[in-house]
Amino acid sequence: MSHPTEILSKGHYRARFAQGEHDLSAAQRLRSHCFGISKLDRDRFDDSCHHILIEDVRSDTLVGYFRVLHLVDGANVPQSYSAQFYDLSRLEKFPGPMAEMGRFCILPNANTPDILRLSWGALTCIVDDIGIQMLFGCTSFAGTQADRYLDAFAVLRHRHLGPSQWLPQVGSPEVFEFDQLSQQKPDMKQAMLQMPPLLRSYMAMGGWVSDHAVVDVEMNTMHVFTGLEVATISASRKRLLRAVAD
Repeated sequence: MSHPTEILSKGHYRARFAQGEHDLSAAQRLRSHCFGISKLDRDRFDDSCHHILIEDVRSDTLVGYFRVLHLVDGANVPQSYSAQFYDLSRLEKFPGPMAEMGRFCILPNANTPDILRLSWGALTCIVDDIGIQMLFGCTSFAGTQADRYLDAFAVLRHRHLGPSQWLPQVGSPEVFEFDQLSQQKPDMKQAMLQMPPLLRSYMAMGGWVSDHAVVDVEMNTMHVFTGLEVATISASRKRLLRAVAD
């Protein structure tokens, strides 16, 4: 995919592709800060991804970030970051282009709805440019204690589990299986407060999740596999996304 540096800008913020080692190092430092890990957050997938920076143009400050790994089709899913944690053999049958969105983070003291909105607008530009048919990734909950998120996990189990033809199976030694919550009646207000903004956005567009959360001690998170088939996004939601992208 060829691209200009800037993807789009709105108000006080711009989204652009990282250029060179300086930009990538800044992104990795932001990732470390947002995920609360002491070492520089870098991994082998960085070399294969497009890195998108969200900057405050008033101060030229990096306030948000995500990376995108383009996969030609499902046969390439084993090359993804998510495949380390989930058995994605069912998704290997997906016939069209896919993209894994990862390491999404927003600087805590700059967390405004505009940054998330611009991030989705930038991602929409990339999806349209490549012709992506499915987005997926690991959506993180801070910390590794499932008790903090029981209402959110119960809502995910009752309303947002993925279709059986694509649903990931357990591929990690330490997981929290949502079937434990089959009898729990969740508090919807608490569930929405517990869910990360990125996950709420996925769900609003018709996204779905795995039937379990993976405990990732190294990143100090629990995460759920999240999928979104582009064709299933409602026409009204697509108009909103493209209004930002345009």
